Amino acid sequence: MAKWGEGDPRWIVEERPDATNVNNWHWTEKNATPWSKERLPQLFADFKIEQRDIECVVDSVDKCNGEATVNNRKGKLIFFYEWELVLKWSGRLLKNSNLSHKGKLTIPNLSEENNLEDVEITVTIDESNDESETLKQFMYNVGRERIRNQLGVYIKELKEEYSKNLILPKKDANSSDSAAEANDANNAKNAAQKAASLRSAAAAPKSSSNSSATRSVGCKLDVRTLSMTEEFHCNANDLYNALTKPEMVTAFTRAPAKVDAVRGGEFVLYGGNVLGKFEELVPEKKIQQSWRLKNWSSGHYSNVVIELEETSSSTMMTLKQTGIPASEYDAMKTNWYRYYWHSIKQTFGFGSSISDAL
Repeated sequence: MAKWGEGDPRWIVEERPDATNVNNWHWTEKNATPWSKERLPQLFADFKIEQRDIECVVDSVDKCNGEATVNNRKGKLIFFYEWELVLKWSGRLLKNSNLSHKGKLTIPNLSEENNLEDVEITVTIDESNDESETLKQFMYNVGRERIRNQLGVYIKELKEEYSKNLILPKKDANSSDSAAEANDANNAKNAAQKAASLRSAAAAPKSSSNSSATRSVGCKLDVRTLSMTEEFHCNANDLYNALTKPEMVTAFTRAPAKVDAVRGGEFVLYGGNVLGKFEELVPEKKIQQSWRLKNWSSGHYSNVVIELEETSSSTMMTLKQTGIPASEYDAMKTNWYRYYWHSIKQTFGFGSSISDAL
């Protein structure tokens, strides 16, 4: 397993140092955001939409906010992208070739969760008159479909460009899938155990900072405490269920999950890389866990306390995690947000208030 703070800080297995991802077992990831931010403006640069006596053109991409990543898990490619785009356009009626009208196209929800035909495109015009309204109607009836076609080109190119080298030839391809997976699971386990042994043997006591505490786990381990608060637009019961119901945890982690939400019950997430036990459960109020990453020193667990407070319009979640290895502290907050809070909001729609959805 990859060590947090080295390379891509993930709660998932990184490719081996020798670049071999045996049987595509490990979850590997490519960041497609920089490429996308360059490619999307290129696709719309001077993009013309014409028909008989009407000529319109996309002048520029005024806004391009979002992210895109491509993951491979067990030979399966998973694409994640979420973009908010604003395009500036202008148009003219050819009978009045000297008179141009300007407007905007707003695309708030280009995402893998939406079919291309369901992507919302709003057409606006800067100044309203008979000619500009004619152009606006043309962009609504004809232009939106052309824009969707260009978005389809982006999605197609994203999948082609970022599929390269993510799916590698499987070892012993003629053998059954179950035998290959069992063999790779054993190899991954042995490699993780060997790496953990090497880390433990090489570990030396570290001096604690002002925000650190020292705990004895076989040897002195420099640990830290993380506190964070996040707002969810749902009731406390829905958020509590998202964190404790196996089917809901499986949904937002996008991978099989073992969750036995009773006192002393175990949980195993992200292919066994996040695991622990439930220490205390108060429905709609509190979840306390002994929580660790698979690559932490043997026997070392952090303590996670999640408290929920429902308000009139949302639920406030407060997390306190003690006992985080100092070397992995910097990545912890980012990963809690990305792989728990953001994913929960995206999966169940808890990021938008009820009034926003109406």
